Amino acid sequence: MRERVVVLDFGGQYNQLIARRVREAGVFSELIPHSASIERIKGDSLSAIILTGGPDSVYAPDAKSCDNAIFSLGVPVLGICYGMQYIAKVFGGEIASANIREYGHTKIQLDAHPIFNGLGGVVWMNHNDSVTRAPEGFTAIARTDACPVAAFADEQRKLYGIQFHAEVTHTVNGQLLFRNFLRDVCGLRCDYSAANLREELIAQIRAQVGSARVIGALSGGVDSSVASVLVHEAIGDQLTCIFVDHGLLRENEAEEVMRVYHDTLSLNIVKVDARERFLDKLKGVTEPERKRKIIGEEFIRVFEKESKKLGGGEYLLQGTIYPDVIESGTGSADTIKSHHNVGGLPKDIGFIGLVEPLRMLFKDEVRALGESLGIPRELVWRQPFPGPGLAIRILGDVTEEKLQILRRSDAIFREEVKTAGLDRAIWQYFTVFTGMRTVGVMGDLRTYDYIIGVRAVTSTDAMTVEWAEIPFPVLRRISDRIIGEVPHVNRVVYDITSKPPGTIEWE
Repeated sequence: MRERVVVLDFGGQYNQLIARRVREAGVFSELIPHSASIERIKGDSLSAIILTGGPDSVYAPDAKSCDNAIFSLGVPVLGICYGMQYIAKVFGGEIASANIREYGHTKIQLDAHPIFNGLGGVVWMNHNDSVTRAPEGFTAIARTDACPVAAFADEQRKLYGIQFHAEVTHTVNGQLLFRNFLRDVCGLRCDYSAANLREELIAQIRAQVGSARVIGALSGGVDSSVASVLVHEAIGDQLTCIFVDHGLLRENEAEEVMRVYHDTLSLNIVKVDARERFLDKLKGVTEPERKRKIIGEEFIRVFEKESKKLGGGEYLLQGTIYPDVIESGTGSADTIKSHHNVGGLPKDIGFIGLVEPLRMLFKDEVRALGESLGIPRELVWRQPFPGPGLAIRILGDVTEEKLQILRRSDAIFREEVKTAGLDRAIWQYFTVFTGMRTVGVMGDLRTYDYIIGVRAVTSTDAMTVEWAEIPFPVLRRISDRIIGEVPHVNRVVYDITSKPPGTIEWE
């Protein structure tokens, strides 16, 4: 039976990182709302439970809670931040507003406990409240200058809590805490790998679809590509892929998609030219969420229309992945932005249902699965591209002139990054049409033209990113070429914002 860890979501924006760290440690994890029933939590198998952080104070009247029967299920429980405070409250400890609030890198004293093996002396704190007295039966096993109970343990009941955030990379060797907890405390095999999911996912697809026809939403990106190849292996000719050229693609991308997926991967693919339709719908629209909603709805309407031409299709295939679901809202965390294939979908989609085989996978897991399916490595490791395309890289309304400026600047940027040998080191890189104009001087003449933003980030999962430190000579070359070769541009700026507080895309 598969080992399974349930991560109960108490509302923190980055709780999905906990689920990801568990998977990296070799155990399948599922992030579900704190209000989930005991039956859902137990599922078919249950190896451990992790309680996440959250924005509430545990002593507030409306503080989030869970069914406390989880503590009687006979599996180890680990609480992180709010989760630790919740355990303390349930078992009679004391929690209070901290005299000195801890944010950021914090020095910590760790006792000799198996859960801390390999950790450094610096952790990431982010809390207003703290445990001031551990419950009876619990022992404090870590402390900081401002937090005397920075972690505790009840070995008899296998209950543990840490006030710091081991899931973020800022905690030195934080990933080891999850491995230690799962392997040494819970005694698990830790043999989960996304690359080994192929047969299981194929079986699930066949069980869901049966003999029905499936229309595949193929964008050419990594997610939709892996989803399409996976479903093709499962049901063969029952799948027809539709590639919509919505006029919001990068330079020469439409032609490249057809060459690769029709000629190389032999998928049954139909190209739809919907450029005029999408641009008409987006005309005059400036609000980012509205753009995403329009694009999401138009995608579905195009699929419905093309499905009828093809003789009908009962299911719609999409390359939705876990970060899409999280950022579009899970019920516990706030919606950051709607993804056109999740929060951007209209309610009346016109299909029996959606086939989303990658919905529970992170980006790196999708890549591992893609390689196991035999998809060429250069396609599996292609940099991410948003479903709404260049529409969310143009601030303000979308016009053909702005698209041309953005496509050319983006192509130059990508060429220079590849020439510099940085294309595998940088997670995602692109240009942004800012819509702002500034005064410049070109050829001894005054200009008043557009600013192009340059964005490049490093990451492994798209949930947290750092801006890429591109060498200055490369940045100079990029700026010189964009200003010299792209009409109506006289200034280039480089975005040095991490996530959080920003997002990867500007809209």
